[in-house]
Amino acid sequence: MFTESKPKIHYEKYGNGKPLILLHGNKEDHTIFNKLICSLKNTFTIYALDSRGHGKSDCTDKFHYTDMADDVLRFIDELKLDRPCFYGFSDGGIIGLLCCIKRPDVFEKMIISGANITVNGLKPLIRFGSAISYFFTRDKRTKMMLSEPNITVNELKKIKCPTLVLAGEFDIICEKETRLIADSIPNSTLKIIKGKSHGDYVVNSDFLKNIIIEYIE
Repeated sequence: MFTESKPKIHYEKYGNGKPLILLHGNKEDHTIFNKLICSLKNTFTIYALDSRGHGKSDCTDKFHYTDMADDVLRFIDELKLDRPCFYGFSDGGIIGLLCCIKRPDVFEKMIISGANITVNGLKPLIRFGSAISYFFTRDKRTKMMLSEPNITVNELKKIKCPTLVLAGEFDIICEKETRLIADSIPNSTLKIIKGKSHGDYVVNSDFLKNIIIEYIE
């Protein structure tokens, strides 16, 4: 458990090798990566985090992606990790982008998948479904998705680390948004994964094993 004077952030550590942070999406926790961790733990030292308000981490009254990015940066500083690599899925990818905007050299390499930089980057049907969900549940994490992120192209241009931008062919993120992210980050690579949706190649899957190893190693 990691904490300063902020919400306690739960994490699990596995394996040996180059440090790699894994960060999940909205309303998930680190356990979505269980299969992937088993496939990667002989190659990397893996730090699988639960974002605030998720899993075993403390909850807060308000949810903002920038605060979650600050949590990750404090985690890196507290554990004295020297330019770890990073993989973030969905909200985790948004948080990774914000970490690099705040500190452009914080990661050696970054991989994101299914991330958006604006609310309009979500397909209209997904935005509508999320709005209906929030009407009934008042879940603050859903509210965050409906009002954030608000990342600009100029901010993406600040990112210095090599970045792999992934999305499924049938993702909930508009493909033009994914392509804009990749086009705006210097030294980035884009990969649209054929036949895949938003999370079917991520959640409880080790599909990304070779992609991550090949890109980082």
